[in-house]
Amino acid sequence: MKDKAIVLLSGGIDSTTAMAIAKSKGNKIYALSFRYGQRHQVELEASKKIARSLKAAAHKIIDIDLRQFGGSALTDEISVPKHDTLDEIKKGDIPITYVPARNTIFLSYAMAWAEVLKAVSIYIGVTAVDYSGYPDCRPAFIEAFEKMANLATKTGVTKEAMLKIETPLIHLSKGEIIKTGNDLGVDYVLTISCYDPDGKGRSCGRCDSCLHRIKGFKEARIKDPTIYY
Repeated sequence: MKDKAIVLLSGGIDSTTAMAIAKSKGNKIYALSFRYGQRHQVELEASKKIARSLKAAAHKIIDIDLRQFGGSALTDEISVPKHDTLDEIKKGDIPITYVPARNTIFLSYAMAWAEVLKAVSIYIGVTAVDYSGYPDCRPAFIEAFEKMANLATKTGVTKEAMLKIETPLIHLSKGEIIKTGNDLGVDYVLTISCYDPDGKGRSCGRCDSCLHRIKGFKEARIKDPTIYY
């Protein structure tokens, strides 16, 4: 019998590649996405296509409203920062696109579903190399959450299903991530990275996430399928 794995799926490059890796290891995939009050719904449409493409056993989209708190350019009336190059991004600062406690909240939902399914792993596409400096993408956070999850659940306490938070991309650059996914047959045309797409779902090409995406495809020497406005 295949092990069950929850995959947090945003519709972007990283989460899609993490899902492909989870599938390549023989797991039965359960995809989890969120309608959390983000600026656009394009990523959710992308996640549906990706879940179908990678043949997830189930795909749930959970409604929560982080706009109640705001504090981020993705969930508040704050402009998404735009740059011409990655060099213009100030290093060391946590950007305004960081959504307070988002990964903690998402992982908590995944933990609950994992307990019901008796899944042994949660895959999350965080990376500590080409990322925007979010505190909830660091290895120390993931290690702490995994410990907490096994203390907080019946399956963890009884040792029936010890939960592992899998971060297969944590030490990979964006180029390496794209190469890995490409080798696994990921169709990146289905994905979207942009924080601020237009009404037609086209990417801006100038937000932090778009710039990392552009850099990644160049490093991987793979043609970027993204349509930019």
